[in-house]
Amino acid sequence: MKAVELKEFYPCFINGEWVGSPGDQSIEVTNPANGESITQVYSCSEDEIASALQTSKEAQLKWQALPAVERAGYLYRITELLHEEREHFARLLVLEQGKPLNDALAEVDDTIRYMTYSAEAARRIEGKHFPSDQPGEQLWIQKVPFGVTVGLMAFNYPLALIGRKVGPALVTGNTMVIKPHELTPITASEFCRLVEKADLPKGVINMVAGSGIASGTQLVSSKITQLVSVTGSIRAGQGIAASAAENITALSLELGGKAPFIVLDDANIDKAVEAAVIARYANCGQVCICNEGVLVHDKVADEFTEKLLAKVREINVGDPMQNIGMGPSTSANGLNRIEDIVRKSVAEGAELALGGQRPEGSQFEQGNWYAPTVLLGCDRNSTAVREEIFGPVLPIVKISDFDEALDIANARDDGLSAYLYTEDYRKFMHAAENLQVGTIFVNRGIVGYIQGYHSGHKRSGLGGEDGIYGIEGFLQKRTIYLDSSL
Repeated sequence: MKAVELKEFYPCFINGEWVGSPGDQSIEVTNPANGESITQVYSCSEDEIASALQTSKEAQLKWQALPAVERAGYLYRITELLHEEREHFARLLVLEQGKPLNDALAEVDDTIRYMTYSAEAARRIEGKHFPSDQPGEQLWIQKVPFGVTVGLMAFNYPLALIGRKVGPALVTGNTMVIKPHELTPITASEFCRLVEKADLPKGVINMVAGSGIASGTQLVSSKITQLVSVTGSIRAGQGIAASAAENITALSLELGGKAPFIVLDDANIDKAVEAAVIARYANCGQVCICNEGVLVHDKVADEFTEKLLAKVREINVGDPMQNIGMGPSTSANGLNRIEDIVRKSVAEGAELALGGQRPEGSQFEQGNWYAPTVLLGCDRNSTAVREEIFGPVLPIVKISDFDEALDIANARDDGLSAYLYTEDYRKFMHAAENLQVGTIFVNRGIVGYIQGYHSGHKRSGLGGEDGIYGIEGFLQKRTIYLDSSL
């Protein structure tokens, strides 16, 4: 596998043209493994962002007029090009985001699957035909695109989130302005190189980069924007919802959460331990549906904890280009937050069983490194149990029964996902009815199938992504009463 050659500068992509040149108006991108600057990406001006929106608007009606299968053909072409450069894009992800190379390769594959699934849906965009109350009349409900959409990406999956949003947006007849996270904009610029190579009509996909607040607010608050699809934190979602309020812009908000990992006294402990470790430390804990805290029955807590600690000690931390188990956190600010949460939790009485600091060794002195960490003796009021960590720290809370676990989980304002390990079908049926989250993993580790649906309840979001419902999220309904009488 060849080493990736980074450009010194990456432009943005507006109306089929490359925009920007090196200078002060650029975003510096750093390698999270060593903190070194690796390249610059152009930061668009207000006028350039306005141009991206306007050209998306001008392109949209012609794009919508194409048959869906023709729109799908462009998606297939982009995925073919992405497959040809699979290793190149994977190494880009390692350098700017920090995930291990094998995980980065999987992200490229997932991006291809997202876009392929969307393309395959071109002949499955359905409306409804209802009987009328009047003779000689037809009643239809069509599904039509919103128009210009905006995709705001998080830093944890810089490429997959593009495929997850662009695929359904384009196949349904929308155009999209992509805005990557300022920590991880390289992959988005490179993705647009494939867009250009695939001869996608100008303006159908535009890409702008810039600071999260300023550029994001302009995109969201524009009268041109008809739908905003966001992956980010709850706080970011609240700000975006406020910016969208004046124009009543449609929103799809995939926000954060605090997934409880519930282990009851009849659980398969070995299976639960294996899943708990993977679901916490995958992507350095930077997955919105990650295991954010274990709620384990006190009858099996000692056995579970002993086996979990042994498993966590086996995690190999190191150079993400070497296919190791866990790389660095992407964000320096995120690392500071992780350290603060651990410090507060220990001060509140939690026991630091593992980690709690940078890994030992000169290779970890620079960059955003944090050792896999386990906190024991936590309760529901511990900082690590209350706040989303989004990092490699796992608090463990002992519970006395299933009802206590449900109470802790449902008392939260968010509700993205949860894990439940039990052999009692009555309990998991009760959880399916009463656990207030968008996704429940029953005796199952972390996963997200393309044909599933990813959504949050309560403050974890509006709308959702993936599967047929994710594609329908990029369509609005139009009712037609047609007098067909002679």
